[in-house]
This record gives sequence, C-alpha cells and structure tokens, in this order.
Amino acid sequence: MTDRPPLPPFDRESALRKVQAAEDAWNTRDPERVAGAYTPDSVWRNRDTFVTGRAAIVAFLTAKWQRELDYALRKNLWAFDGDRIAVRFQYESHDAAGQWYRSYGNELWEFDAHGLMRRREASINDVAIAVSERRIFGPRPQEEHGTEFPLA
Repeated sequence: MTDRPPLPPFDRESALRKVQAAEDAWNTRDPERVAGAYTPDSVWRNRDTFVTGRAAIVAFLTAKWQRELDYALRKNLWAFDGDRIAVRFQYESHDAAGQWYRSYGNELWEFDAHGLMRRREASINDVAIAVSERRIFGPRPQEEHGTEFPLA
C-alpha cells in the first residue's frame, strides 16, 4: 500500500497540510481523485447518508457535484490528536435553478497508518444566500494556504 503523507501521528504542521490537501482535492470536483485519499473500506456519514468503500464514495461525490454546481470549499483545522483530525468548513454552490447556498459543517476524520482516511463523519447545514453574499470564488489562492478562512 502506498503512503499518503502526511502520516499520523499528526502535529500542528502536518495536520494543517492534511487539511489543505483535502481542501485542494475536493475543490477539483474529481470524485476519483478525492476517493483516492480514503481506504478501500472507508466509512462515511455525510448528513443522513451512510457510505462505505471507494466505489460508493465516487458514486456519492458524482451525484453531489451534479447537484451542487460551481462548488468551492474552505476547510479550517479545528483540532488534532494522534490519527484524528477535526475540521470546520464551509462551501458555496448553486442548484440548477441558480439558487446559491453556503453550507457550514464539521468533519471528524480518522486515518490509518498509511495516511488514508478510514472514517469521515460530516454534519452539514445549508443556508440559502443571494449571489451578492458569496465570498468563496474557486480554490483558495496559494498565498492563503495555511491561513484561517472566516467561517462566520
């Protein structure tokens, strides 16, 4: 099995790198690329949906990004310990009718020794916003990597 650094146990620097790598991957909206960061038998809870395994992750993300158009995400490190990381995040997207949403949430991550995520639990709330309220426009610029994104 190939390692996916940084590897646990995490310190602040490696946890920040892991969070940024996840943000970067999700902002590609490429289900195969994102799924590659998870163990083959990874278990997810995403809102009220339970997903197990990479194939199911790919199917879930494919459907998600067909609904959530122009998706753009920011993640902030919340806490870390050993092989676990907690993040706060928000993303913006719109539906096919053009209604924009900002989705706020928290994720709990658990990694294996190779740096692959074996468990992801996500709690997410959606708020309808006007286009004038948008504040996330595409991936985070390189010069902002490692910085906090205001989540209020």
